[in-house]
Amino acid sequence: MTWGAYLVFGRGIDPRVGARVARAAAAIEAAPPAWLLDWIPSYDRIFVEYDPRRVDVRALADWARSLEAGEGREGRHVEIPVRYGGLDLPEIAERTGLSPEEVVRLHAGVNYRVYAVGFTPGFPFMAEVPEPLRLPRRAVPRKRVPAHAVGIAGVQTGIYPQESPGGWNLLGRTLIRVYDPHRERPFLLEPGDRVRFVPQKGEPPGPPEAVELLAAGEGAAVLEVLEPGWFTLPIDGGRFRAGRFGLARSGPLDARSLGVANRLLGNPPSAPALELNLAGPLLEALQGVTVALALQDAHGRMHAWTRLLRRGERLDLRALTGGTRGYLAVPGGLALGRFMGSASSDLKGRIGRPRAAGDRLRARAAPDRLRRTGRAWRHEGRADAEVVLRLRPGPQAEPEALEALLRGRFRVVAADRMGVRLEGSAVPGGEVTSEGVPLGAVQVPPGGAPMLLLADRGTIGGYAKPAVLHPADLARAGQLREGDRLRFVLDPSAQAYAVLDV
Repeated sequence: MTWGAYLVFGRGIDPRVGARVARAAAAIEAAPPAWLLDWIPSYDRIFVEYDPRRVDVRALADWARSLEAGEGREGRHVEIPVRYGGLDLPEIAERTGLSPEEVVRLHAGVNYRVYAVGFTPGFPFMAEVPEPLRLPRRAVPRKRVPAHAVGIAGVQTGIYPQESPGGWNLLGRTLIRVYDPHRERPFLLEPGDRVRFVPQKGEPPGPPEAVELLAAGEGAAVLEVLEPGWFTLPIDGGRFRAGRFGLARSGPLDARSLGVANRLLGNPPSAPALELNLAGPLLEALQGVTVALALQDAHGRMHAWTRLLRRGERLDLRALTGGTRGYLAVPGGLALGRFMGSASSDLKGRIGRPRAAGDRLRARAAPDRLRRTGRAWRHEGRADAEVVLRLRPGPQAEPEALEALLRGRFRVVAADRMGVRLEGSAVPGGEVTSEGVPLGAVQVPPGGAPMLLLADRGTIGGYAKPAVLHPADLARAGQLREGDRLRFVLDPSAQAYAVLDV
């Protein structure tokens, strides 16, 4: 179980406050306590995720006050070439009353301080943008911002290392990668660095090659992929203590189903397995092996089974029933390589990839270790027309926004590993100073359409978060699909996110 708190060192974007945050972040990195699951520095605060069974808020506050004894790192001066033009530049010029050339001159004429890295892997949050260029974020974020785009939002400027959703105003694209997982130093920029943009001509680079996790594993080959299905991914329990680089937690959208599949084979609950999405793969057994599948629907009704496959037998999972996402486990877990401590794919970070025809899957334990077959059924919840999810007050728990969430009725218009977009009742939202984003946050941009943020969420964001899903409901939220209808209720034992002034 995880919960979170904000350690606040000041208010707003200020170099002195940023220096305090940097010193505290360096102290955490030097000696992170065992109960600390992740930490995400931003402009004026550090978002920490912790195990509430091992530390309470009072002890957390005492620990936070001890963090500034060390020194922050000394930043470097980095020049980044940019091809300005296209994208939003004409609109930015019109809105600011400047010519496009004046916009470029102003943006490239400032040394920017890197305050944080987050949202997506390697995305630098920098300030301060010259006064004439300070425009708010877009009311409705784009679904796709091109890789290497340079954006501005208020006093901030930043770089989108990969294609991703985003709401900033775009000026151009960099001619170098600020993130490449194959480099010895994957992240070009770190907090404390000073950046100068240099206008140049040229073509932006393509995406880096994905880090291959499958080939790095060892073990007995037990299954071959004949047809990969749609978005079949290897995952484990998730990538912890990497949020400060912008890497997503990743891991399963439905941790409960992953745990059930693994326990049926005697594996640890977070052992690496395959996550199947909507339509799974067609597999062929390369030798005798027992596998397990588990999935639940968004109401919490579970369907799980184990099956013994003989050599040459095929397992057809192309039509999943009962839920959107299922989890296929093998004895001992899949044998996979790791990146920063996890075997989970992070497609925004170019770590891992979906399965492809011809892939061979290896098991860490002897494939014939278990010979159990049959089915195990477990039913919970009711097949109501609406999915009901519990909320706790979030970092920006304004009464009007909470009331709108609890009173409203919503429909899923899109769902993926980053989150679930909803339409229905308008919810008061808006911009905040960019800060760490909790897993399960209900984020509301100025347009008023809420989004539930899931396993591949951006780690830093600048939209209001009036509520956070109850941790036990994250698994069911991960089973939502387009067209599902839902409503929210307030968790009666609601524990608000702590905001601790340090």
